Amino acid sequence: LFPGNIGPSTGEMGTMMYWSAPNRIFNQTLKKLEQTLRREQYVGYLDLNCIVNHQGIYPLEFTARFGYPTISIQQEGLTTPMGALLYALAHGERIDLKAKSGFQIGVRIVVPPFPYEDPKFFEANSKDRVIIFKKPSLEGLHIEDVRTQNGEWIITGTSGVVLIVVGTGVTVRQAQAQVYNRIKNIMIPNMYYRDDIGERWFEDCDRLHAWGYLRDS
Repeated sequence: LFPGNIGPSTGEMGTMMYWSAPNRIFNQTLKKLEQTLRREQYVGYLDLNCIVNHQGIYPLEFTARFGYPTISIQQEGLTTPMGALLYALAHGERIDLKAKSGFQIGVRIVVPPFPYEDPKFFEANSKDRVIIFKKPSLEGLHIEDVRTQNGEWIITGTSGVVLIVVGTGVTVRQAQAQVYNRIKNIMIPNMYYRDDIGERWFEDCDRLHAWGYLRDS
């Protein structure tokens, strides 16, 4: 939940990602399923979570759908409209995806009682609170449990998950700077988020390169 992996397990509080050509991780996992997926006439998104180390690649689970906050972060890294991608998937058509160079970082903005379920607490302390923007800029913002009323953004739902804020940049540092500057423009009572998304990349990148996983073979 909190920076430094402190607090209860919550799932994703934020993610750094980038688009690339096929690399060794892809070629040794999903690529091997290509003919099987083609034979079964599978068309759609397919995510494979893995753990990797110097000894090998260890697949954990498939996700055969777009996930959250993944799709919001991916969308910010594409120049191909998301509607065009979804249309092509629905019609079984090939599409030449165009992506930005560099990195994308998404950060989840949450309010109490997340990550716990306490409907009475949520009703009393978080529901129907107004989301205020210091400046009228909505770039990089993706809504989760939000509705509009009289032109204002209002927290709704029951989960306490409010927004995904995304920043992009040629470097990870630039993407971090943009996403956290965008978060500074947001005011929500009792909001919290992680301020260290992307920090692990600086060591993990070196490891992945040393182990050869980011090459194309």
